Amino acid sequence: MIKRPAGRFFIMPTTKDIISALAPLADATRAPAMRAYMREQFPFLGIATPARRAAIKPLIRAFTGAAPAELIGVAGELWQMPEREYQYAALDLMAAHWKQFKAIDVPELLAFVPRKSWWDSVDGLAGIIGDVLRFEHHEMDKALKHENFWMRRIALLHQLGWRGKTDEMRLFRYSLALGHENEFFIQKAIGWALRDYARHAPHNVAHFINENKKGLARLSIREAGKHLTPLD
Repeated sequence: MIKRPAGRFFIMPTTKDIISALAPLADATRAPAMRAYMREQFPFLGIATPARRAAIKPLIRAFTGAAPAELIGVAGELWQMPEREYQYAALDLMAAHWKQFKAIDVPELLAFVPRKSWWDSVDGLAGIIGDVLRFEHHEMDKALKHENFWMRRIALLHQLGWRGKTDEMRLFRYSLALGHENEFFIQKAIGWALRDYARHAPHNVAHFINENKKGLARLSIREAGKHLTPLD
């Protein structure tokens, strides 16, 4: 149970409650297209994102005040379900309550990354972990050197949306550290991270690209420079 500020106790929803809310919405006619979009990586129930979020919104709201271990526990059970919508529900839950996590919880959040990995789940986790860490990066230095490239992608993307609070030197250092990689999802992430920061500091990003063309993949440079004016 969770004790709310008013002093009343509420029963926290369970994984079964979330499953019960989503299962009736399954649409076998939509599932094949959703599965194909994700390159047949996972089975789908066939539930559109708005319908999924509407169905579980009251349940997710009820986790306000839950301990990090409780959130991670339910998210972990959802993660084990075969259909992809359950992983999305886990991300919805953790994203809605990211303020209840601390930096000390990041290793457990990172533990989700190598499980059922694809860009959709990894990028969702990058946003959650970035919100939790805010401006503490200690875990990301470890992720940058991880053997799993999805973990390295998290390191590249965790500062998305930070604008003026972005650790520019870290962003540039991470980009160069992985700039030699041939992995598409790493090259794309470097370009995305740089392009996002370029909305705040276009000249700095343009200068960085100009000075490091040999250290970055063409895809990264192309993605990073989509909205930049080239330096003379």
